Amino acid sequence: MGKFKKFLHDVKREMKKVRWPNRKELITYSVSTIAFITFFGVFFSVTDFVLAFIKSLGM
Repeated sequence: MGKFKKFLHDVKREMKKVRWPNRKELITYSVSTIAFITFFGVFFSVTDFVLAFIKSLGM
């Protein structure tokens, strides 16, 4: 049980060192992430559609 208490104490100490983003940074990071995911989702969907179309032509 002593190791577990030490573990929790260490976790608490490390969490105090974490620098959390402020509201502006959080919004910026979130928008960037959503844009990145959307871009690559559309990119891979279009690529899949084009390749499927080429395959259906029998090439």
